[in-house]
Amino acid sequence: METLYSGRFVNLVRDGRWEYCERVNNTTAAMVFARTPEGKILLVEEYRPPIRQQSICFPAGLIGDVEAEDAEDAARRELLEETGYEARKMRFLYAGPSSPGITSEYISFFLASDLVHRGRGGGVQGENITVHEVPEESVDAWLETQRAAGKAVDPRIYAGLYELKKTEF
Repeated sequence: METLYSGRFVNLVRDGRWEYCERVNNTTAAMVFARTPEGKILLVEEYRPPIRQQSICFPAGLIGDVEAEDAEDAARRELLEETGYEARKMRFLYAGPSSPGITSEYISFFLASDLVHRGRGGGVQGENITVHEVPEESVDAWLETQRAAGKAVDPRIYAGLYELKKTEF
């Protein structure tokens, strides 16, 4: 394996003919599927430079990028930072590679329940996150409206909606 570029957060490496990004110091992330007690799906919107678009997604972030923490603690932290909601219950669902053709990153998925609103969310310093509380019954139409407006809709949203619909709160 040959390192083509070393950066603060990623390295670009070549392994034979394959080139990919390798996370530096951290290779795991957490994503949180969450619905409020009122039946609203919690989604976040943020500009993503690699795709040069606003992106709609469930709350997510790196595990251990602030301090040593496990996946569940990171999921709780990201949910609170990004949406302003605290989860009294957090259940691990599954984990897997986020985009195995281009990055070494793995992502753990969690289901948050028994939510309590604690603040406005929006992320931490340097982040500009918009919180969307979308009624579950209209989330499909809302997502299509966002896509039509030129925003990128993360396909992992549909896995989250599946998990939320099959789970009783």
